[in-house]
Amino acid sequence: MNSLTPFPGRGAPPDEVVAFQRNELNVILSLYGRMVAAGEWRDYGISSLREVAVFSVFRRTAETPLYRIEKRPKLRGRQGQYAVFGMDGQALKRGSDLRTVLRVLERKLIRAVE
Repeated sequence: MNSLTPFPGRGAPPDEVVAFQRNELNVILSLYGRMVAAGEWRDYGISSLREVAVFSVFRRTAETPLYRIEKRPKLRGRQGQYAVFGMDGQALKRGSDLRTVLRVLERKLIRAVE
């Protein structure tokens, strides 16, 4: 059951789009809230495309993303469907468990608070 509605005349039909589920967004937004409170992050964007869903994190709205959290279900059996990419496009962590993959960013939170 997919409740996504694309913008009129844009993108793929909802059943062909990869999106973050509510429980996945809860995990991501929990980390996002802690990073905002620490003054590290200020904005985010979410994209749902045919093969990938992307949660992009920004320090400022007009910049390129600091990090991209991607969900690619087709990679579930290989590298894992979740990945975190840095600003330079390098994969920082890949895996099949979202919480485990996001730990690479939580380490940065610990350093920011010290």
